[in-house]
Amino acid sequence: MALGWMTALKLVPWGEVIEATPQIMQAARKLISNTRKAPADASAQRIDSTPDHIAALQARLAQLEEDQRSSAVLIESLAEQNAQLVRAVDGLRRRGMQLLLAVCALGVCTFALLAWALSR
Repeated sequence: MALGWMTALKLVPWGEVIEATPQIMQAARKLISNTRKAPADASAQRIDSTPDHIAALQARLAQLEEDQRSSAVLIESLAEQNAQLVRAVDGLRRRGMQLLLAVCALGVCTFALLAWALSR
């Protein structure tokens, strides 16, 4: 099972993901700022309908705007978490490479020591 995860992690182009992270964050912040702007004045348009229907439509519009703001906050949060995850995985990848190099160096040293001991 671990082999599958390792293969999947090797297939991810981490360099591209890391490069794209700031753009994702910028897009999420732009979405947040766009949804935080004051809503357009709905009273400028005349709707020929009953007052109850208009009130229901206004309530629905307010709910949709709130949902949009909540979604934008969630998207920004997910983008930040994604950026943290990418940084953490990249750090783990680097540490794994360092560990592999250390193990290889120890293996070479062990082999050299064994060869030296056998030659005496």
